Amino acid sequence: MQDKTDKIIREIADYVLNSKIESDEAYKIAHYNVLDALGCGIFALQFPACTKLLGPIVPNIKIENGARVPGTDYILDPVTAAFNIGCTIRWLDYNDTWLAEEWGHPSDNFGGILALADYISQQNERSFTMKEVLTLMIKAHEIQGILALSNSFNRVGIDHVILVKIATTAVATKMLGGTDKQIMNAISNAWIDGHSLRTYRHAPNTGSRKSWAAGDATSRGVYLALMAMKGEMGYETALSAPKWGFEDVLFKSNKITLERPLTSYVMENILFKISFPAEFHAQSAVEAAIILNKKHCSALSEVEKIVIYTQEPAIRIIDKKGPLKNPADRDHCLQYMVAASLLKGDLKAEYYEDDFAENPLIDSLREKMVVLEDKAYSKSYLDPNERSIANAVQLIFKDYKSEKVEVLYPIGHKNRRNEGIPELIKKYNTNIKRHYQGEKLKNILDLIQSYDQFSKMSITDFMQLVAS
Repeated sequence: MQDKTDKIIREIADYVLNSKIESDEAYKIAHYNVLDALGCGIFALQFPACTKLLGPIVPNIKIENGARVPGTDYILDPVTAAFNIGCTIRWLDYNDTWLAEEWGHPSDNFGGILALADYISQQNERSFTMKEVLTLMIKAHEIQGILALSNSFNRVGIDHVILVKIATTAVATKMLGGTDKQIMNAISNAWIDGHSLRTYRHAPNTGSRKSWAAGDATSRGVYLALMAMKGEMGYETALSAPKWGFEDVLFKSNKITLERPLTSYVMENILFKISFPAEFHAQSAVEAAIILNKKHCSALSEVEKIVIYTQEPAIRIIDKKGPLKNPADRDHCLQYMVAASLLKGDLKAEYYEDDFAENPLIDSLREKMVVLEDKAYSKSYLDPNERSIANAVQLIFKDYKSEKVEVLYPIGHKNRRNEGIPELIKKYNTNIKRHYQGEKLKNILDLIQSYDQFSKMSITDFMQLVAS
């Protein structure tokens, strides 16, 4: 009997089940990536708005041999643990990034992968090594990132966490021992699931859901995988069915495509947020503003105009005027990030909080800003051989202009790996020291020093070490 399953669903399932990752570079980057994500999650535990969402969904639920949540003493079912871990990793907008026609943060999938691997190992069904976990992470990155290359979900109002749901569902079903058919069933259910709108990422509704939406998506992926393993059916033409499929209903009858074969391209080229917890389209603008701060900080009150040259996606996502309601609103405002960086010569998570935002100089500088698209930046942004995320900032005074400071590639870009990895390690060390102490602190800091040692660890030992 001929398999009528949509080609994309078949390709993803085949990749998850049968492909072998050959790239040493991908594994080395994945090692840094999971530990960077861990550090981001640990940092988020400093913020009550995040921690109030953690733990069991209702009080006093006890799980035997469940999944641990790093930095806490929670032991949870794998679906809830996936939400908890995913929520902390994404909370501060500080984990990795991928930019193309669609955007996103592929390490958002780590919530589901870590939770499920720990849970399966705790149930004595099988034991995962961290090398196996890294393989799953590389594949989740690849699914999310390659789908993002040529498919713009944001243009039809769907949030990028749809891709977290698709990727987590695929790898989670593989982790549970799913067959090719079960993986395809699960993926098809992920495509036809209800999908988050971008409402919470844009004015006038920007809010904290954007910080837990990825945790929600990765946990949903685990849930759908568990359903598939119970024998729940799939839907062969979930994407292509006339009138009722995803493409006709939600994608304006455009076809979902894979621009390149699924290998390990995304992990090898991933963007790290190293220096600033800022929406990635603004990272190089923040770097430019900090350079200008060093020379012009004392004269900022005399600035008459500030010109920001940027790429088209930044204008569409983070070009904001008017009042900003909360930290979630501020860390997705290009003008706010540039203003704070001009004033402080830095950009920290704390600068998005209400007490800092009350500084009247921030809104004064924002009112003087003009945001312009540089067509060359927009072209380079989509060029697969460049993939820059360029910005430039210039200050205009009454009698003179500052230099136009241009940054084509932020420090987390592959083109700046040699410069970036030592700074990424410093970021990890800083975040881990916020929470752990003594021998535990030393052992967790040591994780980033040796890929070989890390890759041989079991998930059980890793999760025990990072749990409180």
